[in-house]
Amino acid sequence: MTFDVSVAITWILFLALFPMAFFWLRRAWRIGVKRDFTEVALKHGDPPPQVEKWAPYEMVINGLAGVVAIYVIFAVLFTGIAYENWTAIAGTTIWSKFMLTFALSRHAHNFAAKKSKV
Repeated sequence: MTFDVSVAITWILFLALFPMAFFWLRRAWRIGVKRDFTEVALKHGDPPPQVEKWAPYEMVINGLAGVVAIYVIFAVLFTGIAYENWTAIAGTTIWSKFMLTFALSRHAHNFAAKKSKV
């Protein structure tokens, strides 16, 4: 039996969906239900001023990414979705979540800096 790197990477991607979905949905729950804004739009560990303004956007990003990750997990386990489809959905979701969160944090801090200069 030979070691196949592509199979290992596939398993790593699939197994990584479980903790990612948990953390993303937990973060959306904290923001939406518990009103905990400590992790909203962080830049260098600091939240922006008026963090309540940016919390709904962060909640939607995390909630949507978590739901899509759960969908992919169930689709792989129970429907037999094609490999190309579920890896494309999972990869796009992961990258989109990271880029949107990064863009939101930079926009929130940039917006606050521009407003304070005026």
